[in-house]
Amino acid sequence: MRDSRETFVNHAFVTGYPIKHSRSPLIHGYWLKQLGLPGSYRAHEVRPEDFGGFIASLKDGTSGFCGGNVTIPHKELACRLADRPDELSQELGAANTLWVEDGEVRATNTDGRGFVANLDERAVGWDKTSTAVVLGAGGASRAVIQAVRDRGIKTIHVVNRTVERAKELADRFGPSVEAHPMGALKEVMAGAGLFINTTSLGMDGSEALAIDFGIMASGAVVTDIVYVPLKTPILAQAEAQGLAIVDGLGMLLHQAVPGFELWFGCRPTVDAALRQRIIDDMDRH
Repeated sequence: MRDSRETFVNHAFVTGYPIKHSRSPLIHGYWLKQLGLPGSYRAHEVRPEDFGGFIASLKDGTSGFCGGNVTIPHKELACRLADRPDELSQELGAANTLWVEDGEVRATNTDGRGFVANLDERAVGWDKTSTAVVLGAGGASRAVIQAVRDRGIKTIHVVNRTVERAKELADRFGPSVEAHPMGALKEVMAGAGLFINTTSLGMDGSEALAIDFGIMASGAVVTDIVYVPLKTPILAQAEAQGLAIVDGLGMLLHQAVPGFELWFGCRPTVDAALRQRIIDDMDRH
């Protein structure tokens, strides 16, 4: 890691297709100003067919970027094209953070770290449970499952409409992960201490799934990786039933911390002012 006392003028990016709605420039711009650092962070749209060329321009220095974030639909390709993807991103098969070091494009995935950091901040002791339930088996669930497993949760029940997709995740992440169809949701929730929604159920006016959270363990926590709206239909149900809830905004904020430190040499802090800035932007849009 670079000495934070030195001054670097670095330029970083977030890339995806489309990318104009990303809030990452707001987050990193806030930290750059707060810490008084030179440099920039901006959205850089890249079409899927052009992504290989973009990675090549990172490696040879012609892009002008020292690194950046990668989002949909480029995460899997970023992991494959990087010279040195780390173990986290290799197991996931996806990278969301790139940086150039010694002429090589290196890659990691900070989504899981952001997820657990959010829980650490807003639900201290969440990891004392031995059982978690993950609703959904799409791409967004991978980093969550990996992070919860690596934190020491012994049993992770993945429940999905298509059980085959859940079985793929169990095969990927090992014996602590068990796959179930939707019909088993109530059974696996009984006594669990953590419920994680990784689906879009109830969003955009769609019908929300009715869930009985009362069968979970005393002190259980319910969280959602979606942050628009801040209180999703599933979180609203859990709160109405008296459970502790954690929204998904903190995951977005905390996953940005490791990348900023890599690119700009200082470790930033997720504070209330940054959180409010993103909430205000959500309200405007």
